[in-house]
Amino acid sequence: MKRKSWVVVGILMVSAFLLLSCSKANKTAKVSSDKNGGVLVFAHSGDAVGLDPGREDDGETFLVCDNIYETLVEFVPGTTKLQPGLAESYEISKDGLHYTFHLRKNVKFHDGTDFNADAVLYSLNRQFKKDHPSFKYGPWKYWGYMSLNDIVKSINKVDDYTVRIDLLKPESPFLSDLAMNFAAIVSPTAAKKFKDDFKNNPCGTGPFKFVKWIKDDSIVLEKFNDYWGQKAYLDKIVFKVIPEPTARYLALKKGEADIIDFPSPQDIQNIKDDASLKIVKQAGLNVGYLAMNTTKKPFNNVLVRQAINYAVNKADIMKAVYGDLGQPAKNPLPPTMWAYNNDIKDYQYDPAKAKELLKKAGLPNGFSTTIWAMPVSRPYNPNGRKVAEVIQAQLAKVGIKAKIVSYEWGTYLDKTNRGEHDMALLGWTGDNGDPDNFLWNLLSKDAAKIPAGNIAFWKNDKFTALIKQAKETSIQSKRKELYDKAQVVFHNQVPWVCLAHSVVVEPMKANVMDFKLYPTGKRVFHFVWLKK
Repeated sequence: MKRKSWVVVGILMVSAFLLLSCSKANKTAKVSSDKNGGVLVFAHSGDAVGLDPGREDDGETFLVCDNIYETLVEFVPGTTKLQPGLAESYEISKDGLHYTFHLRKNVKFHDGTDFNADAVLYSLNRQFKKDHPSFKYGPWKYWGYMSLNDIVKSINKVDDYTVRIDLLKPESPFLSDLAMNFAAIVSPTAAKKFKDDFKNNPCGTGPFKFVKWIKDDSIVLEKFNDYWGQKAYLDKIVFKVIPEPTARYLALKKGEADIIDFPSPQDIQNIKDDASLKIVKQAGLNVGYLAMNTTKKPFNNVLVRQAINYAVNKADIMKAVYGDLGQPAKNPLPPTMWAYNNDIKDYQYDPAKAKELLKKAGLPNGFSTTIWAMPVSRPYNPNGRKVAEVIQAQLAKVGIKAKIVSYEWGTYLDKTNRGEHDMALLGWTGDNGDPDNFLWNLLSKDAAKIPAGNIAFWKNDKFTALIKQAKETSIQSKRKELYDKAQVVFHNQVPWVCLAHSVVVEPMKANVMDFKLYPTGKRVFHFVWLKK
């Protein structure tokens, strides 16, 4: 939403709620008798790390949590537009410093306890206040990545069904931030009961509730019959781990799965040719990258980072891994985002230039290093090992000997968050449709604090100052100017090799109805049903 001023924000928000009354009606409508339930098997590439959304930052965790928990505001299915969630209405002060949320009544958690203002305060303050009894169960990754301690002043209970959040300064994407997973409202009763083990015993207010988790195999959810809005059609969802993309396709073909995540591009045509299957697709709000750890030599030298950018041939990576489902990246923002700087010229494949820069950096014979490769398929990188192998061969041509390293997904994330890598493949799917969600979380100085979202550990004062000013500005045209300048700084300093933006495709059985892809990568099954 374009925001001209904070006064306009308030007017637009009121208008939005009038327009979105139909969205609330959708959530409270009766389940149609002709839409069948049953069990849906969703095959994905890796297990969740944990099921407490405040503690985690990975997509495999969130695709499960999206169906267990809810937030104060949420995204309209398939979009990044906001609509009411657990807050049925809200107001924003003219100065942008005070957010007042009016909560829904008669909402139950899966453990039978009541949702109210105390639950909101518990869910958010445990991430915020160091003296909170549950703060010790962190780290609260997103809260840290987003520097929310420098933005949020206090979270207060006005009455049992009213909460006010006061900010230290205006924050343009703040409302959208509250639709993200970290802001999910958890059952205080369950969280206090299970303590650190709440990550294995999740309890929210969503349309599905947790049943069981067999690690590295499956997670089972079932319909929550006391859900406050429209009940889910499906009786159960089974999130089944099948690491290899073609194995997921074969499971779909054999009827062992109903929907699969992240297919191999090589299997797409076979899926299209099968009348019993179909594909839902959408341009991804994502970026895949190779981060260089700038705290380690020789990656602290910008000449070396530029040399690696010249040494990587993205066209070969597209051909070998992405096929028609990706495009080369030149910026840390996806081209579908309004803040994208298209005037930037990408580093072209030029091994001779790479060797020249290495020589200037005092490394005429190259050097030895490691490339960390993700063990799971992600929307921004469907085959981390294969991408690493292609880059490994390309770097060898300019004298850089790179050994490929990998770990189990949770361990991989933990180690890269802590900066143990030399170079590491990773990526990002936008959480809320705002450029701040990419640039601040992944590249600011604040996000370089352990556990880091900025796994390049790049601490550039000019870049951080520009994106800080942009996040505190409400006028989109001004924000665009600042983000354009920030992307130029990034391009010149290149803490990453920007690799690819992907088209996200979701193959499924032809009888799976009303599944929507979200730009943010959510996998929501609330309104999905199975046709007989």
